[in-house]
Amino acid sequence: MKKLSYTNSHYSSPSHNPGALYKLFPSTCFYLRFLKEIMVSAHKARQGLYTGEAWVNSSLAILGMLEKIGVSFDISGIEHLQKQDGPAVIIGNHMSALETAILPSLVYPKKPVTFVVKQSLLDYPVFKHVVGARNPIAVSRTNPRSDLKTVMTEGCKRIEEGTSIIVFPQTTRSHSFSATEMSSIGVKLAKKAGVPIIPLALRTDAWENGKKLKDFGKINITKKVYFAFGNPLTVQDRGTEEQEHICKFIENKLHEWSLSL
Repeated sequence: MKKLSYTNSHYSSPSHNPGALYKLFPSTCFYLRFLKEIMVSAHKARQGLYTGEAWVNSSLAILGMLEKIGVSFDISGIEHLQKQDGPAVIIGNHMSALETAILPSLVYPKKPVTFVVKQSLLDYPVFKHVVGARNPIAVSRTNPRSDLKTVMTEGCKRIEEGTSIIVFPQTTRSHSFSATEMSSIGVKLAKKAGVPIIPLALRTDAWENGKKLKDFGKINITKKVYFAFGNPLTVQDRGTEEQEHICKFIENKLHEWSLSL
């Protein structure tokens, strides 16, 4: 399995001066290669060959594509994924399609993992094969009560099997952040399953949300991509303090990365 090379649990993209074509047409250059990678992955998935290792390799390939056109990454706190054995619930903010593509390469080499995703992702042509192959938990995002039941039931099953869960508790992707938009569904899952929470803050607005197709927005190579994992938390009582801690962790990191909330 391929892995990123970290220095003191930190990764920073090597300096790179993209060619003139990449600078002029970064989105086009990226999406041509991205869609080819998705097609190859979907073919593997239909054959039952889209394993965890294949997922990581595909994720790393996409990270490399973004770096090639001029997007820089800063990834920190990776050591927190290894502070305890066994699965965890990773709870973070949600900005774009970029984190869904890149997180497998960051988390899976440390812990088997899957996502809580919108049901609509399992209905996309081609993409549905890739997403479905990794045994995600699908929710509607329109019926909170039903979604909670699904996440509690299916999430506990995955965790019992040793798989960590990545949860984005915001109702929709947003390039800004408000703690009031973060539900406590991830905290509730961690408490019920008896596993720790790993906070995740990210800034991925370099991959903009599209106007017609949300997953296919402009790639802005002037914006740096950030991922930061926090210290594991054990849920106490109703989890109110842990929920506040997660939100504050995200807010502080976004301020540190100079994003206006």
